[in-house]
Amino acid sequence: MNEWLAVFIGGGIGSISRYAVSRWLGVTEGGFPIGTLTANLLSCLVLGLAWGYFTRHVEVPPTIKLLLLVGFCGGFSTFSTFSMETLKMFQTGNYLMAVGYIALSILLCILVIVLSLRVFGGE
Repeated sequence: MNEWLAVFIGGGIGSISRYAVSRWLGVTEGGFPIGTLTANLLSCLVLGLAWGYFTRHVEVPPTIKLLLLVGFCGGFSTFSTFSMETLKMFQTGNYLMAVGYIALSILLCILVIVLSLRVFGGE
């Protein structure tokens, strides 16, 4: 499979998945974007599990790695939406929620990748 096509297909599936999670969970009554946070955490989980698996199983074709790591995870996670939602929180005076969202997003996403890498004994 062509590398570009693999990224394209993975990105499409990831984007649809992100849209579904965001529609399903959306925003809490208090305005916290739980859908975006969940999509980003799930993307980090998939990335960590796949990365850990791929480091142990070198026979996986490079196009499959691109499809999943670059395409799917890139389409599923969303830094731009996270940034926009954070800016909106600051603009509406929800400073504590904005700072909490930033901290939760960064710390939990890194933690999820670290823990999921360990499942397959990755880095």
